[in-house]
Amino acid sequence: MDILRHVSTLGQLLRLPSAELCFDARLAPDIAATYRYFTKPHPRYRIIGNKTLGAALIDLDRFAGPPAAARDAYLDTIQGKNRGAWHAKRAGTRGYACRPIERNAHADEIHAINTSLATRQGRPMDAHYLEKTTHFETLPHWDHYGVLDRDGRLVAYANIARYGNFSAFSQLMGLRNNDGIMHLLVVDIVTRLLARRDVRYVMYDTFFGAQPGLRQFKTMLGFAPYRATYRLR
Repeated sequence: MDILRHVSTLGQLLRLPSAELCFDARLAPDIAATYRYFTKPHPRYRIIGNKTLGAALIDLDRFAGPPAAARDAYLDTIQGKNRGAWHAKRAGTRGYACRPIERNAHADEIHAINTSLATRQGRPMDAHYLEKTTHFETLPHWDHYGVLDRDGRLVAYANIARYGNFSAFSQLMGLRNNDGIMHLLVVDIVTRLLARRDVRYVMYDTFFGAQPGLRQFKTMLGFAPYRATYRLR
């Protein structure tokens, strides 16, 4: 996708705020390989790093204070009708709750979520989503969260890894409904990261390669485009 279709001038790209994202190889054996993936040339624009221009980030340092105050400060930035906090609250009033999950206890429900739609964001589902995973491996730098309905059924899930001074979503999937379950999922995870204070940034891939609906979703939840630089220690 042409980056310049989403940004009218090169000057706008250069005016994006910058963020240094640090990979800490001491956290897990696979982090160095993930660093190489993030810093390889862009698949279409070889002079640009893979996830450098328009990285979708929330700078958690913007929200100071103890967990409750930081949570309120974050929610204040996404308040308003049809914004992230509004949808997340609506999901809560409809009986949904977000919590850490053990994926092996929800293998059938995860498969049902993955196969509930043939396409997402205008793209066919990747083949690996269509194959049922019967056993999930748990790695120490990964967290797994789910949204459960009032009957305890998993309706959405997210996998998020800590790589160093940032955490990044790898998968964010849910059943399609209008109850705000995906907003609840992201808001809950961000507020948990604010309480833990072990990362500065949370990342949700990039802005300029995403479909308009996904870019809007990220904006509603407080993500903004950055120029990212990466280093490995």
